[in-house]
Amino acid sequence: MMKQSSIDRAINDRTNLARRRWFMQQCGIGLGHIALTSLLARNGTAGESIGTNPMAVKSPHFPAKIKNVILLFMGGGPSQFEMFDYKPALERLDGTLPPPELLEGYRAAFINPNSKLLGPRYQFTKQGSAGVEISELLPHTAGILDDICLIRSMRTDAFNHAPAQLMMSTGSQQFGRPSMGSWLTYGLGSESENLPAYVVFNSGSKGPSAGSGNWNSGFLPTLHSGVEFRSSGDPVLYLSNPAGLDQATQRATMQTVNELNRRRLDVVGDPEIATRVNSYEMAFRMQSSAPEAMSLADETDDMLKMYGAEPGKMSFANNCLLARRLVQRGVRFVQLFHESWDQHGGLKNAIKKNCLDTDQACAALVKDLKQQGMLDETLVIWGGEFGRTPMVQGGNDGRDHHPNSFSMWMAGGGLKSGTVYGSTDELGFDVAENPVHVHDLHATILHLLGFDHKRLTYRFQGRDYRLTDVHGELVQGILA
Repeated sequence: MMKQSSIDRAINDRTNLARRRWFMQQCGIGLGHIALTSLLARNGTAGESIGTNPMAVKSPHFPAKIKNVILLFMGGGPSQFEMFDYKPALERLDGTLPPPELLEGYRAAFINPNSKLLGPRYQFTKQGSAGVEISELLPHTAGILDDICLIRSMRTDAFNHAPAQLMMSTGSQQFGRPSMGSWLTYGLGSESENLPAYVVFNSGSKGPSAGSGNWNSGFLPTLHSGVEFRSSGDPVLYLSNPAGLDQATQRATMQTVNELNRRRLDVVGDPEIATRVNSYEMAFRMQSSAPEAMSLADETDDMLKMYGAEPGKMSFANNCLLARRLVQRGVRFVQLFHESWDQHGGLKNAIKKNCLDTDQACAALVKDLKQQGMLDETLVIWGGEFGRTPMVQGGNDGRDHHPNSFSMWMAGGGLKSGTVYGSTDELGFDVAENPVHVHDLHATILHLLGFDHKRLTYRFQGRDYRLTDVHGELVQGILA
């Protein structure tokens, strides 16, 4: 037999390589479609083609109590001792050393055995039909106590801002996990065709410590990330067309680009291409819908006065009113950050300003939703990433971070309103009754939305992930 030449071997090698590439390109896509169909079937969306609306409305596991969420995130860690958790013993022992055993094995950034107890800096009175003790700093919240469920027994795992904010927003202290709003839009889709399903506002002295990690979609398709809105100027940066570009030209350009993207989507099946197509189309529709939704011009003077809102001014009050307007228009999840509660010193004056900036608008939002007939289908959540210590930080008028116990409140459908759940010990250092971990809070929020938190999953890196990871128990005691 004649020996094969080096040229012949090279030609055969290139032919075999081409055949292998053909197999991987053509047959691999077929296998990919099989796998994708299996995943869609598992998630209850089988029968939908890749090219359909990825944010189409989906059904939860069981009938939901609510369909929208507004999260009032008080970034920095508001002090429960000046607002919601009155401790007569702490007031009585102000300026004395805590029992030595209280701090045994306790980890904190600025607290040491010589740190003295700090009593509440403001007075408390009993308000509402149940006589709930609440601070004089919160006269407007005192007026809605019969509509809220106050949880005094919250706990978390993190005692630094960024990890604790991520914990509250995503269920994990590490970057890269999907936020609560992302899980919600992944599970339910969107009722709004002209606005994002998940919107974020920022106010306060600075942005949140964990940044966009608080509203990122993590390993979920980026379609489910929160969209940051501004309360003055263009709702989203670069939403307006630049000079010289009319709407007809923009529409033609977008249609051409999206057609190319759809063709590529048909070939590779990458869900991120579907995200890109959807984002282009959403941005085009938002050019007319977002300015209308974000305008307060059609709100009455009485409504503006109730919130303390001023059209054209960036403020927490404006953001609360805008949150109601967005939920009215089908936005699923609105997250309001007010990062200014980190009072290591100057506590008395600083927390008073924080309450002046937020108390009226928070209460107005609950009242407004109730008046509009929307509170039964909307969940309003108020809280920060952790609480503050019952000990003074050094010799200052301040408190350190405290993950062991803190307070939050919620209002909306499916909850026992006008109630207080859980309690802390006489110094407010640890939870004494009915602890609620952040994972438990997440499990309960998902339950109100119609989801079993153990079944709302997404497969990533070889295992099924969920908002509560491998934790979380339903807080039955706050459910109506």
